[in-house]
Amino acid sequence: MIQINNNLKIEDLKEKINQLWTLSGEKINRIASEYDETQGAPVFTVNGKYATRGWTEWTHGFQFGSAVLQFDAVDDNQFIDLAKRQVLDKMATHVSHTGVHDHGFNNLSTYGNLLRLMHEGKIPHNEWEAHFYSLAIKISGAVQASRWTHLPEGGFICSFNGPHSLFVDTIRSCRILVASHLMGHSLHGEGDRKISLLERALQHIEATAKYSIYYGEGRDHYDIWGRTAHETIFNTNDGQFRCPNAQQGYTGFSTWTRGLAWGMLGFAEELEALELVNNDELTALGGFDKIEEMMLKGAKATCDFYIEHTPSCGVTYWDTGAPNLHKLGDYLDRPADPYNDWEPVDSSAAAIGAQGLLRLGNYLRKKGQKDAGDKYWQAGLTVFNSLLQEPYLSTDANHQGLLLHTIYHQPNGWDHIPEGSKIANGESCMWGDYHFRELALYVQKMIAGEPYYQFTNCVK
Repeated sequence: MIQINNNLKIEDLKEKINQLWTLSGEKINRIASEYDETQGAPVFTVNGKYATRGWTEWTHGFQFGSAVLQFDAVDDNQFIDLAKRQVLDKMATHVSHTGVHDHGFNNLSTYGNLLRLMHEGKIPHNEWEAHFYSLAIKISGAVQASRWTHLPEGGFICSFNGPHSLFVDTIRSCRILVASHLMGHSLHGEGDRKISLLERALQHIEATAKYSIYYGEGRDHYDIWGRTAHETIFNTNDGQFRCPNAQQGYTGFSTWTRGLAWGMLGFAEELEALELVNNDELTALGGFDKIEEMMLKGAKATCDFYIEHTPSCGVTYWDTGAPNLHKLGDYLDRPADPYNDWEPVDSSAAAIGAQGLLRLGNYLRKKGQKDAGDKYWQAGLTVFNSLLQEPYLSTDANHQGLLLHTIYHQPNGWDHIPEGSKIANGESCMWGDYHFRELALYVQKMIAGEPYYQFTNCVK
């Protein structure tokens, strides 16, 4: 269980965050000068150098978005110039890609962040450039919403595995539907039927809350508060739920911790966005109170599970049911050990989850629930503080990664095992590095009193 440091303040992390950005800039430049883009999108490091491997080109947005975040943090024009060149060169296919569930990852990390900077006055306003970014977000939201499986009540954005498959990850892609809706866009189907992007986003979030998250209500023999299934399988003939499953986790009845983290952050971000939606629109979809209750339940459950089932430092192992965890003894009562002989940690899950904890804590504080808010807020700071130092912060100038000890796909054995080790360790991944930077930017803006950082800031 995480040993929450209740005395930690965001100001205490300022110098460590500054060090992160210094290292981050060096690594972004190293990747830009050394990585062979003809090999495809960089995914994870092997011996400290980024390599490509994956099902889809889903990490370009994190690569190019990292340069945008770097500019936002340190105000160095070389990074915004690099990001704009990369976006123009590589991102158009991601806007129109009908075969993936990753639009909220790729396109809000790039087009969304660029448009946000323009609205916040961080980069010069250019009317046509703003329309370019806005159009990309609008179309991306509609394309993502078109990847739809109907259920007897509602539906969901299906994963790249097919129409039977709901991934917990995809809750974070709902952001692109919400942003597109707030920009006044909609999806037009057969017969010019107008389909609400907000309705589809909320239906997907509700399906995730209902089928991907467990609440200790007796759903199955392994039902405990906050447990998360990576994948949920449906019968596409009648839309009926069939079973939980896992692609990157150990089983459908254990919790893959990065999937858990996506849920934590996804629910928290959508709660923040909910307050910007017109009440009349929400009334037609069930009403603010009902929708908020559903999202809060999912956010609290996943965040509580993370706190309870993570080692004392706040950095989690890759799956809470990983088969060899018992060989580590009382592993939850001490800091995680990325160099152990049995099961790898996944610091990328910690970086994603920490932001979810912070956002939920901040949301509850604003709602007047100080004690509950403080719990999640301080847990998030505790996790972040652990990541900001070795062995997780990558201080080796020759290593292209920023956040060490991440895992991509443990069941498939895709992650690099260094010589002399029995498990994967010491490597980075593009989503881990991006979310580490995003977490740092979120906290830095709070310290500096800048506008609160959320994805809806791309909407004017």
